[in-house]
Amino acid sequence: MERVDYQSLIIQDLVNLDAKGELNKSPWYQRRSVWLPSQKSYLLNTIFEKKPIPALYLRHSIDLDKGISIKEVVDGQQRTRALLEFYENKFTARHPEHPKKVKFSELKNSQKESFLLTAIPIGFLLGATDSDVIDIFARINSVSKTLNSQEKRNANFSGEFKQLSVSEATARTEFWKDYKIFSANSIARMDEVQFTSDLIMNIAEPLSSYSAAKLTKYYEKHDDDFPKRDEVQKKLTRIFDTLVSIKPEVIQNTIFNRSPILFSLIISLDNIKKHSIEKIESGLIEMDLRFDSDIPVSKRAKEDIDFYNACSATTQSLENRKTRVDYITKHIS
Repeated sequence: MERVDYQSLIIQDLVNLDAKGELNKSPWYQRRSVWLPSQKSYLLNTIFEKKPIPALYLRHSIDLDKGISIKEVVDGQQRTRALLEFYENKFTARHPEHPKKVKFSELKNSQKESFLLTAIPIGFLLGATDSDVIDIFARINSVSKTLNSQEKRNANFSGEFKQLSVSEATARTEFWKDYKIFSANSIARMDEVQFTSDLIMNIAEPLSSYSAAKLTKYYEKHDDDFPKRDEVQKKLTRIFDTLVSIKPEVIQNTIFNRSPILFSLIISLDNIKKHSIEKIESGLIEMDLRFDSDIPVSKRAKEDIDFYNACSATTQSLENRKTRVDYITKHIS
């Protein structure tokens, strides 16, 4: 192989190449189109949100018989097909300026132009033999990292619930960092996305214990559609607006910067329709003082003992979650 030449093509270029028969989307070593509609929709949403997508790798060669230049998709077949199929109105995607998912034809002219002008990074493989291509394809698609539960969910699902969980979690990155809820390493491993997913599920449904398998099933159930999306988003906005109105140190330096306890605080705030910031702050300070009291746990009031125990072991069980929510709600409402 001579070299890899990195350039960019706009989506309109891919459309034009495909229309002229100069784009080979199905070389013999590629899989057939296997992406689900939710995966295609997620790719388009990523583009609409102006977030980066992985580069496509194309083998550039000449068809001497036809006298045309051929671009063969070595890596990125599913992405390429999704872009072209959206242009052909074959599926819908969520656009930030539309309340519902839309087809290409339903976009405003300015939005269509913005989409078609989107630059896609391309690695052109020049002078690549079939052996070169197979070697490169294997290298690009090799994975050695062991994924945790949330990273597996992120890889396996692309639909409505996943998109909501990721967007709500990442929108609050500064909160997680500033209030010392998740470390940089935890965020890198998507712990804040798992926390947000579990939170959304428990706001949308009755309070339950945490189960990795149950959360994964919820992702699967709501991959195509999550009817409570707008309702949950409004609740989260209201709750986090309240949290950032509280003095940071009331959360940063207390038991409430522990994610299971913060989880219960958020559920409690969702249960309280009217609240006072002053009352919440004083309640959080009081609860933290009781939790870290010098009084032996066995000699404290029963409700304080129950709360202490619910914060100290099996924090994700339904019983302990209920105990914490009831205790917190009583002190801040």
